[in-house]
Amino acid sequence: MAGGKEITTKIRSIENTKKVTSALEMVSASKIRKSQDLMNATRPYAHMIRRVMGHLSKANPEFRHPFTVRREETKKVGYIIISTDRGLCGGLNFNLFKLVLASIGEWQGKGAEVSLVTLGKKASGFFKNVKVEIAAHTSDLGEKPQIEDLIGSIKVMLDAYREEKIDLVYVVYNDFVNTMTQKPTLEQLLPLPETDDEEIRDIWDYIYEPDAEALLDTVLVRYIEADVYQAVLENLASEHAARMIAMKNATDNAGDLIDELTLVFNKARQAAITQEISEIVGGAAAV
Repeated sequence: MAGGKEITTKIRSIENTKKVTSALEMVSASKIRKSQDLMNATRPYAHMIRRVMGHLSKANPEFRHPFTVRREETKKVGYIIISTDRGLCGGLNFNLFKLVLASIGEWQGKGAEVSLVTLGKKASGFFKNVKVEIAAHTSDLGEKPQIEDLIGSIKVMLDAYREEKIDLVYVVYNDFVNTMTQKPTLEQLLPLPETDDEEIRDIWDYIYEPDAEALLDTVLVRYIEADVYQAVLENLASEHAARMIAMKNATDNAGDLIDELTLVFNKARQAAITQEISEIVGGAAAV
């Protein structure tokens, strides 16, 4: 029964694939908890420093840091794009790249140039085929990313902004909402966006020691690094969640396909048995 052999071969192949997807699902399920803990541990700091920096954008210090000054004309836009190093995580990266391409197209339509810093192999592999400048690239951040591994790539974008080679900087990543939802997010890093915190109603300023210039330069750089680092952790948690869901769906689909092929095999086998009985009965009647 050649047809039956082909079907059983397909079933064995799908069963092997199902074992792989099931194993990947369990691995991602074990990793997502650790990545969530790491992400949640840094969220309070990231939230508070974002509030402080947002207030600084409304304050009136003697010294205006370049990171807080809005340029009258946007000639070049920079993007820090955070993606995964590996695939098999559904449409996580594709949806993110789709958001970036829409924003790039919008700015290019206004006559602005674009420069990218990519964090993750998927972003680098995708955007090297797009006609845009990739100023820096970092990959292989691992399961416990360290902020020290990001500083070099971030500095490339910050230096370009200081030298007025770039007028606007965005960070793009997947925001972890919950296990089922990961939201592609595009946030403005530079110039420093104003806060929308309702608790801050009056315009007031801090007391700077030793002086505003030295303090703001250090704090603002640390803020940018912390913001990008938090985005990396959000993207890492999103990656494991998306891969877990994608592998679960693949495992379920493999199980459904095995059931369908098993039914086809049983029908083919039943038809072959019926044909053999009919031949035997026909032969006996002829004798």
